[in-house]
Amino acid sequence: MMIRTSDLTIEATPPSPPKTDVDDNENHGKHINYTHESTSTVEGHDEKKQQFSIMIENCFAKFWGLITYTPKRCRYDPESPPKFSMALNLLFAFACTFTVANLYYSHPILNILAAEFNVSNERASIIPTVMQAGYAAGLLFICPLGDIYKRRGFVLILVFCTATMWLGLCLTNSFPVFVGISFLAALTTVTPQLMLPLVGDLAPPDRRATCLAIVSSGLLLGLLIARLLSGILTQYTTWRTIYWFSFSLQYLLFTLLYLFMPDYPSTNPGSFNYLSHLHSILHLFLTQPLLIQASLIGLTTSTLFTTYWTTLTFLLSSPPYSLPPLPISLFSLLGILTLLLSPLYSHLIIDKFVPLFSSILGLLYCLIGICIGTFTADLTIAGPILQAIFLDIGINTCMIANRCAVYAIDAKMRNRINTVYMGWVFVGQLVGTAVGNTLFARYGWRGSGGVGLGFVALGLLCAVVRGPWEKGWMGWGGGWGVRRKDFGGEGELEEVVVERVVDELRDEEMGEGGKKTNGVDIGEKQKEKDM
Repeated sequence: MMIRTSDLTIEATPPSPPKTDVDDNENHGKHINYTHESTSTVEGHDEKKQQFSIMIENCFAKFWGLITYTPKRCRYDPESPPKFSMALNLLFAFACTFTVANLYYSHPILNILAAEFNVSNERASIIPTVMQAGYAAGLLFICPLGDIYKRRGFVLILVFCTATMWLGLCLTNSFPVFVGISFLAALTTVTPQLMLPLVGDLAPPDRRATCLAIVSSGLLLGLLIARLLSGILTQYTTWRTIYWFSFSLQYLLFTLLYLFMPDYPSTNPGSFNYLSHLHSILHLFLTQPLLIQASLIGLTTSTLFTTYWTTLTFLLSSPPYSLPPLPISLFSLLGILTLLLSPLYSHLIIDKFVPLFSSILGLLYCLIGICIGTFTADLTIAGPILQAIFLDIGINTCMIANRCAVYAIDAKMRNRINTVYMGWVFVGQLVGTAVGNTLFARYGWRGSGGVGLGFVALGLLCAVVRGPWEKGWMGWGGGWGVRRKDFGGEGELEEVVVERVVDELRDEEMGEGGKKTNGVDIGEKQKEKDM
């Protein structure tokens, strides 16, 4: 077999020149340059992120320092602690009034909000419900921190957050956004519940009930005046006017507190265990009979309050009265007048008698008012008017007396004690609203009044099963006396306990071990007062 070479075509690829060390070095250099450029880009990006993070931290630190800065006249001096003056008492009351009012501006204008956001009245009614839920969450999860941090900085931050978030309510046109911001704003609207225990810490024992009455009156005044202002301003302008009004008031409150609120020391300096603080709330609930008794009385009286004020609108807007919204809102003035008298009553009665005696008197006032209003409302409008007056006097008396009682349990746990007490009060408000509206719809005004009588009876039962000097859960051990016992008498020396707490706080600031205050032994101070 023969193969002709002419039939074969061979294409030869010219051989590539051999690689030299120079070529390898050039290629390696290109790879190194590429890798170096990539690494430089990543490092530059990380460096920019780090610089931005540092800038944000610095800005936040400066802002935080500005918010928490304490003017010289407000700084705490253990040698000369600031006195709890009447001016400061009124400032706290003013702050409580227009802070708690944030929760109630929407109540009389829900139909207008429904039209503004193009939703049903039923869906618009979720706004106050969400705000109450936010307030309850703040009461449970934020207020206990008042036993850890200094109250001045804590209060200022909460007021600033509330005011800033309130701007969103003034501007938004979205209903879901409005509801969400309402929850967040209510979450930080718990500053009154930080101020009330602070008043219990600072007020002199012989004036504690009077000072608490002034601040507590501001709390209830905010609830009443919010409905009045909201109804009047919305009737003659737009609904946003009341929200802009509240926005400006929040920053006014922040400015006043920033300039005049003293920087009191923490009651538990250096101890921060949030979970243990929450656990201690449950422990208080299970181990303190006085706290449970006062909380149950607070539950019944708050139920009476919401039952009356939520059903009063239905009574006055229907025959035989058929009143328009503005005269109905003016009923709030009745509560305002009675609240202004509560400090005088507290000075004459609550400061001189045991708190339980004042609580029973308050429940009896409520009983008289409900009996008058329930059975005479069909005959004359004077019945509901008298009921409002007696209810406001009775409820406010019970609230002040209950706070005086529970704040004497443990001075270092007053914010957590207040959380337990106000938690029950909040439950009572929800129960009163739901039960009162349901019974009024089925049985009319006398139906809602009848359940009020039942709650008064429950409150009186809680009051009489445990005497003012009893140490256990039930009974009247320690006697039947209702006057407060002076030093050297039976019972607990509450004034000495409070002075001891103040002395310990002062000594912690001075680093002296907590045994003496300015060289004076606590036992010597007690002996001097006994003499």
